[in-house]
Amino acid sequence: MAHIIVVGNEKGGSGKSTTSMHVATALARLGFRVGALDLDLRQKSFGRYVENRRAWLAKQGLDLPCPDYRDLPEIDPAHLQAGENPYDARLSAAVAALEPVSDFIIIDCPGSHTRLSQVAHSLADTLITPLNDSFVDFDLLARIDAETGKIKGPSIYSEMVWNARQLRAQAGLKPIDWIVLRNRLGAQQMHNKRKVGSALEELSRRIGFRVAPGFAERVIFRELFPRGLTVLDLKDTGVDVLNLSNIAARQEVRDLMKALRLPSVEVDF
Repeated sequence: MAHIIVVGNEKGGSGKSTTSMHVATALARLGFRVGALDLDLRQKSFGRYVENRRAWLAKQGLDLPCPDYRDLPEIDPAHLQAGENPYDARLSAAVAALEPVSDFIIIDCPGSHTRLSQVAHSLADTLITPLNDSFVDFDLLARIDAETGKIKGPSIYSEMVWNARQLRAQAGLKPIDWIVLRNRLGAQQMHNKRKVGSALEELSRRIGFRVAPGFAERVIFRELFPRGLTVLDLKDTGVDVLNLSNIAARQEVRDLMKALRLPSVEVDF
């Protein structure tokens, strides 16, 4: 069966689509068959990213590894079982179609709570939660006492992940490996960054996730989207000399792939 990687965060602007595309492309470049789904049925940022890649590569006459992106299939209501949710059926059909031809399936969730996102989390073998490095985004995971800075309890999103874990346990499936990415880390270790880091480490022990460094705020990540490229593609697309920022971005992707500890994956790029 394909290993399912879900990228989820109920707040927008955390870098989910950038993370999804770089993980998907990295796996494809390592020789794996990679399926891709975007559950944000309105914006489809991840889906557009892959479509941009296909169009640009075709225009340039280049053949670079690309994830197999598919839209969720439409389901005839007449074919639904009594009481079956149509979104559940669409996601189930999409995963069933990709599994026989994929080693990994990347599922990008919307920046809000939806039925599709909730079901996708229960399918996750690996869950990646990109998080901007601030207490504004930390609130996604847990509530903080304003006076003491102590963690008061898990957030609604953390509770959803807990419920997904319970569902998997009841079905006899292996536990979700949950990784929280600290995106947009500042170059300097400012006091607030240290406080966020300490809070994340404490919370990780309480509710069971791993903390990994994500992507810094870099112009290159925004510039690559219209062409559907990643920082791993630069040398193959005419960029002979990489600047220091691009080299650092490539190292961030390498570090992320190592931190995920995916089965049978040896990072050699």
